Amino acid sequence: MSRAIRGFSPRQYDGQPEMNYPDYRSTVLRHPKHRLVAVPQTLADVTGPAFGDMALGELDSDLIVNYASPGQSAIGERIIVHGRVVDEASRPVQHALIEVWQANAGGRYRHKNDSYLAPLDPNFGGCGRCVTDEDGHYQFRTIRPGPYPWPNGGNDWRPAHIHFSIFGSGFAQRLITQMYFEGDPHIHICPIAQSINDARAVDQLTARLDMANSVPMDLRSFRFDLVLRGPGSTMFENKLEGN
Repeated sequence: MSRAIRGFSPRQYDGQPEMNYPDYRSTVLRHPKHRLVAVPQTLADVTGPAFGDMALGELDSDLIVNYASPGQSAIGERIIVHGRVVDEASRPVQHALIEVWQANAGGRYRHKNDSYLAPLDPNFGGCGRCVTDEDGHYQFRTIRPGPYPWPNGGNDWRPAHIHFSIFGSGFAQRLITQMYFEGDPHIHICPIAQSINDARAVDQLTARLDMANSVPMDLRSFRFDLVLRGPGSTMFENKLEGN
């Protein structure tokens, strides 16, 4: 699309990473070798299955205690992550299901294939979910994740990050991204983050310290807003061709 149509702004592709980015070794083998083909959605894709608000548990959005034994809590720096989900016109996206997953404070995931030497936290599962409210706002309580090494270039480390998945009106409508933390020095040397050739797009993936919404003597707060479409859209790793 070369111009705006009826108030919708064209997607800006300059900030999208190259499919084949040699510094991120996995892309060399995994990037598409042929032109992408758009597959039309069927009625089943766009109408269901639908997600019901009532399926959420009371502690689903509290990663500090949702996997912990009674009276226990996860180890690490306690934080709040919050923000809004909006469209290209800054209108709130209501009742959207958001799921998050992350490493623990030591940088290790609770997954059988994670062989990093950092210890597991028996009271931290590393995943949670919530639904945006009428204003498009969401909030999680969690532990700030640690950075971790990965077998890419011999001494590459991922910045501390939290993965986000946002569902639309059906499970076939899904956007995936990850959130970094303001001031993390690993952002500027991580091959995955640096595959994004637009500094503004990387900045949009970075949560800002938000002391106004912190809880004194308990939790610092970080704000991370998500824009679903338009030139100011957040970069979603499963929709590099545009949303």
